[in-house]
Amino acid sequence: MLIPEAPKDKHMMNGLSFDELKRCDSRSRFCILTQRTQQILAQQAWVATSILSRMVGLLSHDHLDSGEALIIPSCQSIHTWFMRFAIDVVFVDRDGHVVGLKANLPPWRLTPLIWRAWGVVEMPAGTLASVHLVVGDRLVVKPTRGA
Repeated sequence: MLIPEAPKDKHMMNGLSFDELKRCDSRSRFCILTQRTQQILAQQAWVATSILSRMVGLLSHDHLDSGEALIIPSCQSIHTWFMRFAIDVVFVDRDGHVVGLKANLPPWRLTPLIWRAWGVVEMPAGTLASVHLVVGDRLVVKPTRGA
């Protein structure tokens, strides 16, 4: 019986660490899935790496399409001031483990500081309800083709 060879590239097996995402080009696109269930949270996620992209965040958007997400590294709290739509928010540690969740965060709100968080993933409202994500789950981030 042949045993399949394990992938040599750790990114293909475990995905990128959230620490590695800090060094990614903001034009790169990623897929985010839950390790426990293999459910896809986003097929088109991008990273806010520059000071400007972190300040603007989703303010320049009037909505997020299903399957889109914004990853903000080195972040423990967010606000939705001046935003025009609600979002779901996932707080993760450096290894991508979920340490906090906020579903359907409306505009003009501020989340509490999540001390254990290292980064944030912002997704369309309703995403969390559809994927049944729980604190302790691990998110896996993989580059999409052409990224």
